[in-house]
Amino acid sequence: MKPTTLTNKDARKFPLVDFQYQASSLENLSSRCAKLSNSFRDISRDYFDTEENKDFLSNAAIFGALIATALIPIVASASEMIHLVRVLPHF
Repeated sequence: MKPTTLTNKDARKFPLVDFQYQASSLENLSSRCAKLSNSFRDISRDYFDTEENKDFLSNAAIFGALIATALIPIVASASEMIHLVRVLPHF
């Protein structure tokens, strides 16, 4: 919740801020998903422990196929560049 600002239309000062504002804390939460973690590593470890990635092999196969289809034109162009350099006359 944001602090409430009190303004007076006739005043030429900055708006007054309610200093009684208190932020809510997460210490008294009891739900399972509100567990406090110390670092990003803890958060990711908790996520991967609870969320089993059953289709990892299919995702890895698709990723490998994408990499292979990207490498084929790169290797072909490198081969053609080597051929072009060999054919050009040397000065």
